[in-house]
Amino acid sequence: MNANHLIRMISRMVMNRGINHGINHMSRGGKRPEDITPEERERAKRTKGNAHRARQGLNIMRRFGRF
Repeated sequence: MNANHLIRMISRMVMNRGINHGINHMSRGGKRPEDITPEERERAKRTKGNAHRARQGLNIMRRFGRF
């Protein structure tokens, strides 16, 4: 494993953590977890599930794009 590969791998890991954190934050409506009501909490849970399925679909499309 060369240095370029290692740098790309680490930067991808950091980028993915940042994206996931942003998606989770926006699914809560930009509020802190302790400030949201139970109804908002349920909506955030559904939104997070939809975002997870969207990411899975994106990964599948990337795989199809390689062929």
